Amino acid sequence: MTAISMDWTKGVLTGAGVLETGKTLGEIRPIFYDREAASRMPAHLEIYRVQSYTPVAAGTEGGLYLAGTILQPGKVGNEYFMTRGHFHHVRNRAEYYFTFHGTGALLLMDEGRTTRYEKMSPGSVHYIAGGTAHRVANIGDIPLVFSACLPSDAGYDYETIERDGFSARMFELDGEPVLVPEGS
Repeated sequence: MTAISMDWTKGVLTGAGVLETGKTLGEIRPIFYDREAASRMPAHLEIYRVQSYTPVAAGTEGGLYLAGTILQPGKVGNEYFMTRGHFHHVRNRAEYYFTFHGTGALLLMDEGRTTRYEKMSPGSVHYIAGGTAHRVANIGDIPLVFSACLPSDAGYDYETIERDGFSARMFELDGEPVLVPEGS
């Protein structure tokens, strides 16, 4: 098994076997409410970067994955930069998020489409129950850095969110982050 390291002061993974991917605005434009504002922003703008350590094959029952995300500060219109969001393919799989730096909002939507959020700040730990879609918005002015630990057989269901979206979004209104229900 490959040894990796976590820099606990920065939330960064290093070592052989750590994979890194990024998401640019051009790749995730459709998730934002104000598509016109998104179309005026540079497509190459990196919204977030993910590091992952996957020591067992996807779908392996009993295994765990470790991931780290750096979500940049910013907004598209009044909506905060955010991750794509997903359910797990194996719906009953839970996940933990650990916050290192910055301030965020962990959006949690149940299968009945009720959305709430938990504030993320350095040291906060968040349990994401099975059957819960989740996405993160950076509601601060510095990069939001957090890690995740999840079962290797959980899988990712991005398609449901791409098709149906979340039932609420994080906007800045009057200088404050506000969870706004769709259609409001």
